[in-house]
Order: sequence, then C-alpha cells, then structure tokens
Amino acid sequence: MNINSNYDNLAQSYLFSTIAKKVNEYTTNNPDKKVIRLGIGDVTLPLCKAVTDALHKAVDEMGVQSTFRGYGPEQGYDFLREAVRGYYKSHNVDLELDEIFISDGAKSDLGNILDLFAKDNTVLVPDPVYPVYVDTNTMAGREVKFIDANGENEFLPLPDKSIKADIIYICSPNNPTGAVYNKEQLKAWVDYALENKAVILFDSAYECFISDANLPRSIYEIEGAKDCAIEFCSLSKTAGFTGTRCGYTVVPNNLGKLNKMWVRRQTTKFNGVPYIVQRGAEAVFTEEGQKEIAVNIAYYKENAKLISDTLKECNIWHVGGKHSPYIWLRCPNDMKSWEFFDYLLENAQVVGTPGAGFGKNGEGYFRLTSFGSKENTMEAMERFKKLFK
Repeated sequence: MNINSNYDNLAQSYLFSTIAKKVNEYTTNNPDKKVIRLGIGDVTLPLCKAVTDALHKAVDEMGVQSTFRGYGPEQGYDFLREAVRGYYKSHNVDLELDEIFISDGAKSDLGNILDLFAKDNTVLVPDPVYPVYVDTNTMAGREVKFIDANGENEFLPLPDKSIKADIIYICSPNNPTGAVYNKEQLKAWVDYALENKAVILFDSAYECFISDANLPRSIYEIEGAKDCAIEFCSLSKTAGFTGTRCGYTVVPNNLGKLNKMWVRRQTTKFNGVPYIVQRGAEAVFTEEGQKEIAVNIAYYKENAKLISDTLKECNIWHVGGKHSPYIWLRCPNDMKSWEFFDYLLENAQVVGTPGAGFGKNGEGYFRLTSFGSKENTMEAMERFKKLFK
C-alpha cells in the first residue's frame, strides 16, 4: 500500500483551522473579552421564509407513501434545474437543461471537476487565491502556476501570453479580494483560453452581490465562453445555504466530451442532493424567494459599506466591498498579515483573515467579511477607529 505523497506538499494546516486555533486560545485566556468575528465567510442571517416553507412541505411529503422520494437523479431534479435555467435567462444567458448540474456546493464541485482532467495539465491561478483551488490540484500532483494579483492591477490580473496554461481558475467577485472583473477583462481571459485550448473554471459564488448591470454575473455573458468555461455557483452566500448545502455547476455541451464525462463522474461518485434541500433551493428562485433573499443581501452589503467607509475614514487602502461581501485592506503601519491578525485580536478583539494565507501576494493584506450582524460590524468598526483614526 502506497499513500498519495502529494499530500506532503500541502501546507501543514488549513488556513481557517489555524485561525480558529488562535482565536480559541485567546478566548480561553481572556474569557471577559468580547471577540467579534469578521473572518470566515459564513452567513449569520437565517434562511428566508419562502425556503423554510418549502423545506417543511418537502419534509411532510417524505412522510407520506404517495409523495415519498428515494434516490433522485444525480444531476438534480428537473424542477430545480428549470429554476436555475430561468435564473440565468433573467440575466440574458440561455442554457440547455442537460448543461445544469445540481451539487452540494461550489467548493465540492471545484475540487471534483478535476477528475475530468489528466494530471499533466498545467493549472493557472491568481495569487492571492482561495486555497481550495491550489490544494485540490496539489493533492493530484499537478503543476500550479501563479499570475500576480496586486495593488497595481487592483487585484484583477489579465492574461500573460508568455504563460501557457491548460486549466484556469477565475473567481469574480473575487474571494479573497472582493475585486470584480468587467466584461472587457473577462473577454481577455476567454480569448486567452480559446487561444490556448484551455478550460476556465469560473467560480461565481458571489454573483448575487453585483448590482451594476455593466458587470457580468456569469462568464457566459461573454462571447465564446461556452466554448471554454465551466461555471460554479452556490446558494451558500446567495440564500444562506452554508449549512443546508446546495449549488449548481454548468458544463456547456460546447465543451465536447466534458459534459458527458461529468455525467459519468457524478453518476458514479455522487448520489445527488437530498430532495428536501432541492425543494428549498427551488424556492430561492421564486418571485417571493428572490424578494426575501434580496433583503438579506442588502443587509450584508450595508455592512460592507460600513466597513469600507470606516477604512476610508482611517485612510486605509482597500478594494472590494461594493459588489462583494469581502473587503481586502492593506495592513496599516506596514504590518505583516499575521502580525496584524494578532494585533487586531489583542487590541480590538476583532478577527479577520490574514492575506498571507491566500498566497505570497497576500502578505501585508487582510480580509474582512460583511457576514456578521449589523450590531457587531458597527462595534468592530468603532474599535477600528479607536486604533487607526
């Protein structure tokens, strides 16, 4: 028996596990201090009423012989796939039903999709980057190349034609930086992928935070994208499904064998998302569901604006926060990322995410999220002002 030695090439600890350990140590030693967590991107508002009503109804169905459901289609029930297709249509993107696959979240599919690709493919990711993109490819032994995202390009790198890549990860709105590509910038990436016969893995988990009609919410708004891109989306941030687990992946038929390969992969390794959850997810795309989740998204965007306004007041450089739940700031006083983490925890009892955990270009930067309560966000920003204003 031989183990997969590629795991030896991973960082010793997952970023957020390290943060949790540090915070737990602090709270144990300082039980009288109130710690405000603006680090991990977990939502705090509950599921909306349209969703919970649908969940309750589906639970009742499962208790009646005539409406009980056993194994469902691995690709997802048609009622939810049709709802997703209608959602894309509302953003001027036409999809075929068999191009839509229901998943238990974007994170899972972003890793699982790699089953379709040979190990000798070269992977290109921006730095800084969501760790899952790098770690899942490291586990498989693929070569990972990085393209610099930095303050000079406002953390929106464009293709470097001197780099040859086969698999390209793009996240917009971006995690961790909150930066958002416009249509011209995404077109440059699509053209690059087509020229290199590469595939773009497009993570659109935060598209619901975009409020500017000129900014694309799907890569399929870009001409040629269906010939080179797979899109992943999640209801985690859109509708508070972080604990309920549901998302969707689009694999266009234009990608040749990849669509049928993904069907084969899913039917072999995945038993589908529970019927109850899919009924809840369907309610997200109803008229009432869209109205209710819009209220929640607006709540988080108000928090983001509060954070952004405070940072401006403190003269702290940052991006994100306008079309994203994430705010990416330059650490004050030239502090390093983990140094600033410790300083903020010790002096303000506020928890964020050190930028260095997302790559070398994240050093000296820090991520805050808008997913806390309004009251906690306001209190955290008052603490910021006392430290930095």
